[in-house]
Formats: sequence, C-alpha cells, structure tokens
Amino acid sequence: MYKILVTEDDHTIASEIKNLLSGWGYEVKLTERFSDILGEFNEFEPHLVLMDIGLPVANGFVRCAQIRSVSKVPVIFLSSASDNINLITAINMGADDFVSKPFDINVLLAKITAVLRRTYDFSEQKSDEIIYKGLTFKASDSSVTINGNKIELTKNENRIMETLLKEQGKIVSRNNLMQKLWDDDCFVDENTLSVNINRLRKKLEENGIADFISTKKGQGYIIE
Repeated sequence: MYKILVTEDDHTIASEIKNLLSGWGYEVKLTERFSDILGEFNEFEPHLVLMDIGLPVANGFVRCAQIRSVSKVPVIFLSSASDNINLITAINMGADDFVSKPFDINVLLAKITAVLRRTYDFSEQKSDEIIYKGLTFKASDSSVTINGNKIELTKNENRIMETLLKEQGKIVSRNNLMQKLWDDDCFVDENTLSVNINRLRKKLEENGIADFISTKKGQGYIIE
C-alpha cells in the first residue's frame, strides 16, 4: 500500500483529499505539525507528498527543499496560484508535478497514479551506462558524469536524458517525451516539459557541454 502525506492547511480540502485517496486504497496522513513538516515526513515515510504552496510558518517551496535535502520521494504541488512563475519555481524546487486549484478529482488521481508508477514501477532498468561525446550517463543512479564531475539529475531530467540518448540522431517529439514522463500527456502543462529541458541544458552547460540538446522547431528535440 502506498503512503501519501497531504500537507494542506485548509482542513476541508485536506479531508476531502484524504477521503478520496483512502477510498482508492492509499494510506493517507494529514500534516498536523506545520512547524515540523520534515519531522512528520520522516516519521511517516510516505511514498508521495501532496504539498500546498501557501502554508503557515514557511511556504511549500521551502518545505519541498527541506524534503529534497533528505529524500527523492515525489512531491506534487497543490496551489490556486497556477501562473508560470509558481510552476517554474515548483519544478526548480524539485517538484514532480503541479495541480492547480480548484482541481478535478480525476486529474489529481491520474497525476498521483502516474507519478507513483514511474517512480516505483518503472522497470526498463537501468543498469547500463551510455557514453556519448565526453558524457557518461547512468540511468540507474540518475547521474551524468562530465570530466570526472558527477551531476545529479532529477527523475524527470533522468527520463529525458535516457529517452534522447537512446534515440541519438533522431528527433523525439514533445508528445513522446511527455508520455515518457507523465504516461498521459493530456494531464500535463507543456510548460513543465520546457522547464525540465531548460534546467537540464543549464546543468550540462555549467559543466562545459553546450548545445547538447537541440530544438527542432515544431518537431521536438534531438541529440545530434
């Protein structure tokens, strides 16, 4: 049984989410100590966190960073503020997805299912290395090594890199990448893919590899 920590200070919304997810067989805990969210996270050891942005004491971005300092457990942000700034900040803070309030229950369930599946059930593994143009990619530990420097990748960056490297010299469409990342692209904001691509490019450029991922306008992305 998957365990989900719901960090939402609106008790009505939190209770609604708990009732819904419990009915689908998840073990759900509502955060009670908003001054010690990391402590509750460590005690409960969830498989996934639903995190509101507007929280008492410190906002969800701060709390996500605290969780990311000790765990790679997936985090989905909940927020009524769905503008691009919040989306980009959420992804940069290590979020795996973003759901805008008011949300459709079916969309929330689909996103949770997709994130859990790709995190815990993905089995195309990942024991091999891909070496290409001075870069060593290792999917099994979500890393890229360049000139001896090991760069940690998020789960989404890891999946993007793996997909593009396995299709070297071929254009991979945005829809194909979104399906690899989220299983069903109809529940995905396209900005999320762009944010992940740009952040991955920045990591590579900061370590001396520029223009590794090329954009083919109107077609997708390619590693030449």
